[in-house]
Amino acid sequence: MRLDKYLKVSRIIKRRTVANDACDAKHVTVNGKVARASYDVKVGDIIEITFGSNTSRFEVLNVSEHATKETAAMMFKPL
Repeated sequence: MRLDKYLKVSRIIKRRTVANDACDAKHVTVNGKVARASYDVKVGDIIEITFGSNTSRFEVLNVSEHATKETAAMMFKPL
């Protein structure tokens, strides 16, 4: 699954366009490397998102095309 879609489906970022813009602005890294929105997310990846002085890190636990509000929280683990 594409990185921008994963961020939206897992509800880390509310909108896919915002996730896409964050990737284009190099605010998103995967496994320590700047990632494009088209990056293919895999289980075990460490995603780091930086907005201003706030940095959030997540470990990918599950990749699924659709998620409800309850299952979206089980797609990642905050670090």
